[in-house]
Amino acid sequence: MKHDISGLEDIKLMVDDFYEKVAEDELLAPIFNFRLSTYWVPHLEKMYTFWNAALFGVKGYMGNPFAKHATMPVTDEHFERWLRLFNATVDTHFAGPMAEEAKRRGLIMATTFSRRIQNNQGNEQLTLV
Repeated sequence: MKHDISGLEDIKLMVDDFYEKVAEDELLAPIFNFRLSTYWVPHLEKMYTFWNAALFGVKGYMGNPFAKHATMPVTDEHFERWLRLFNATVDTHFAGPMAEEAKRRGLIMATTFSRRIQNNQGNEQLTLV
């Protein structure tokens, strides 16, 4: 029986498993491996604090998630794959209201980032906030 996401240890499991999938994905791996190169560990740690803040309101995350993605060479296909892998990861390990909330927030991020990146393509002045 799966349990719901209940705290930081569950978030670490979700984030670690998800990014293992991303690092092996034929579409996403080249982008993430290029951008993160030797910075995977700091990225994962930042994602732990991001999801802990997003799901449980725990302070600690500081940053602008969109700014890191704004200049990436990505399309809707990349965001669809990201979301599919993210949802599959959540569903593999968890079931319950918080798991559904994580997937809902993932959908919002993927949709918003994709729309903003597509809207800014070819725009000389990029708005990051």
